[in-house]
Amino acid sequence: MSGNKRISALILAAGKGTRMKSDLVKVLHLLNGKPLLAYSLDIARAVGAEKTVVIIGHQADLIREQFKEEDVSFVEQVEQLGTGHAVLQAKGHFEGYGGAVLILCGDVPCLSVTTVKRLIDRHFAEGAVVTVMSIVLDDPGSYGRIVTAENGEVLKIVEARDASPDEKKIREINTGIYCTDGRFLFEAVSEIRNDNVQGEYYLTDIIEIARKKGLPVRSFVALDAIEVMGINTPEDLERARCHQEKSAG
Repeated sequence: MSGNKRISALILAAGKGTRMKSDLVKVLHLLNGKPLLAYSLDIARAVGAEKTVVIIGHQADLIREQFKEEDVSFVEQVEQLGTGHAVLQAKGHFEGYGGAVLILCGDVPCLSVTTVKRLIDRHFAEGAVVTVMSIVLDDPGSYGRIVTAENGEVLKIVEARDASPDEKKIREINTGIYCTDGRFLFEAVSEIRNDNVQGEYYLTDIIEIARKKGLPVRSFVALDAIEVMGINTPEDLERARCHQEKSAG
């Protein structure tokens, strides 16, 4: 991509994944013979990312070793202080970079290149500083809710544990996948505060920071919940395996 359509990728892969009930860090669990993280790296490559930076934490050396042949940069998040803090660790890799940054999760292996390309296209077409990939669920459960205005503008993303009773009724949820303006992203994550129930720096707070600056934020609704499913448990991994086999067949 050239001109203002430049894209780079930032992959969040620092979590341990305690619900996997395994000593192995989550993003190295295998799905049909490939580590989960490999699927996100494949997406970055397929959309033409100029550079790919992976935020790692638990078993960082093991992940580096596994992917040493890949053309990626690794940044270690030593303290796990939330997704906003994770992104901030990569700031030095994007000094002077004027393009967009695609934020992916290292544990979402069923995401298709087509869906991500549509997210990126919408981001550029709308001239947004942040475009968040969302999905509409019958049971939104513990996911962060996307609060929108009548014109479709995203007002904020509120974590379920911080949501009001009315906000909990919202069925459009955050997938944790974004396309953002790079310069805005790293300014915004520097401003995030941790005054919430968890005491963490939420990446989702960049939405409200954009709003306060009068900058446009949009959502892009994905159509297939399996595509955006994060792998948190052995059961999730099995579900993803079945989905891939069905898709291949």
